[in-house]
Amino acid sequence: MKIIQSISSFEKIKLLADTRRMDILRLLMASPSTLTQLARVMNQSPAWVRHHILALESAGLVEIAEVRRTGKIMEKFYRAQADALLLQEVVLPKSRKTVLLFSGSHDLALEGIAEHLTKHATLLSLPVGSLDGLVNLRQGLCQISGAHLLDESGEYNTPFVRHLFPDREMEMITLAHRTQGLMLAAGNPKGVKRVSDVARPEVRFVNRNAGSGTRLWLDAEFRRLNIPAENVNGYAKSVKTHTEAAALVASNKADVSLGLQAAAGQFGLDFIPLFEERYDLVLPRENERALTPILDYLQTAAFRAELNSLKGYNASHSGEKIL
Repeated sequence: MKIIQSISSFEKIKLLADTRRMDILRLLMASPSTLTQLARVMNQSPAWVRHHILALESAGLVEIAEVRRTGKIMEKFYRAQADALLLQEVVLPKSRKTVLLFSGSHDLALEGIAEHLTKHATLLSLPVGSLDGLVNLRQGLCQISGAHLLDESGEYNTPFVRHLFPDREMEMITLAHRTQGLMLAAGNPKGVKRVSDVARPEVRFVNRNAGSGTRLWLDAEFRRLNIPAENVNGYAKSVKTHTEAAALVASNKADVSLGLQAAAGQFGLDFIPLFEERYDLVLPRENERALTPILDYLQTAAFRAELNSLKGYNASHSGEKIL
């Protein structure tokens, strides 16, 4: 089976930002070639190709596959060291302050934490949903993640973390318990009362992104109610945050979405509570020291007071270690 190589070195990515080198590399992924063959395909001189080959070779992206001697002529065949490349690099601000990277499920309380830390650290957020956030954490694209994934066993997050990180010591700390439900236009003009009403053809729905804990809960509920996704007007329209979903309902671009009570409150929406969930912060133990400012703040009275100001948030278990 052919392999894909991940590249997270900024120097290598910068090297491949030159489209000419990228073109050479892609040709060598397809099949080994000589300088002369590459020059002919690219309509350039062998000397021009050699200049770029040497750069790619020094970066460990290209290697000599074979040397053939025909009489007095020796030909080198080059090949790419990988059959495909996955480029991933986080470009961070150049600052004296510590930069902390979060990727996971969107949460309103985290916005308050970022504001609190602003004098000492910069907390950058990439909201991609619970599942993709844990994948990003596994790949080293962030230092901490946040999840609210409900397993079939009825347990939140722990089975997913143990499955994705079987070889690493992990910590999981409860941020809060949160209430989710149907966020509705003020006055609920469509008369939505329950999840099944979302499937009525005149009701415009806005979904959350695939892999988010909210989306996974809703998909499971649709299966339980025998509601085909294609019957839901707007199922394919998705956003990445509770705030985005609430804003679309508030601006009359949708009638209903599933989301946090706190987000509904921010936009003056009606709200029908459906369930309370546990939202946890997840981090590898080796990242604990770098994340001390966040972890310490979770234990303060100021943080609990901030949580209690958000509708639908319960701070009674905030700061508790699950793992």
